[in-house]
Amino acid sequence: MKGRIEIFKVHTRNLKLADDVDFESLAAQTPGFAGAEIANVCNEAALLAARKGKDKVEMSDFQEAIERVIAGLEKRSKVISEKEKKIVAYHESGHAIVGYYLPGADVVQKVSIVPRSIGALGYTLRTPTEERYLLTKEELLGKIAGILGGRAAEEIVFGQISTGAHDDLKKATELARLMVTTYGMSEKLGHISLAEIEETDFLNRGPFSKPYSEETAKLIDEEVKRIIDESYQKALEILKTHREKLDKLANRLLEKEVIDKKELEEILNQN
Repeated sequence: MKGRIEIFKVHTRNLKLADDVDFESLAAQTPGFAGAEIANVCNEAALLAARKGKDKVEMSDFQEAIERVIAGLEKRSKVISEKEKKIVAYHESGHAIVGYYLPGADVVQKVSIVPRSIGALGYTLRTPTEERYLLTKEELLGKIAGILGGRAAEEIVFGQISTGAHDDLKKATELARLMVTTYGMSEKLGHISLAEIEETDFLNRGPFSKPYSEETAKLIDEEVKRIIDESYQKALEILKTHREKLDKLANRLLEKEVIDKKELEEILNQN
């Protein structure tokens, strides 16, 4: 994080900054950002401030710029039906609530159902509580459940799942497969990593050969499916337990379109 703080300082040295600009907070909100991305954030923040007629760049300009880099521009002109808007509201609420109650989840800074230029109809902005380089098995399972939280919310509320959940399923499956084939977190396969075997075999024998037996390949698929299924059931369980909060959060999103961390925590901490 120290490196990102210094990069922010370098790219803002020619800007007039408001007193509320906090480099440490900005660095915490941009985990994994390369220098070019941070430069983009600083340039975007300066442009936003100029468009608003400000003589100094404020913290809010930087935060809006970070959102633009992560999720794309807001597209409020994009018209979606009330039914779809409700699905998106429950979907994003599902992500936020499941992540809130499980270990390994990053802090939710904002939940939005405003369409973005990258094609998303809504998004949940998260930032880690601290710089992390290692994750436990429990934390990875928590992340998978959080990813599937939107899908689970759709099933609970509407009795069916929309195509909007397909990207979540892809991400969850990729993470589950990494747990099984790379991190050695499968009890059935044991403490082995098959990632290097897969890569070496691809280079030596081509993309259509198998680096291990049919039996092992089948076991990998079964373990990935088990992780996904169990994580999905966990997400369903959490959302059913906190159904009232799910409804409150979704309805607040439908009313306001955007909810910040403070308001989210107020809803989730209500008895």
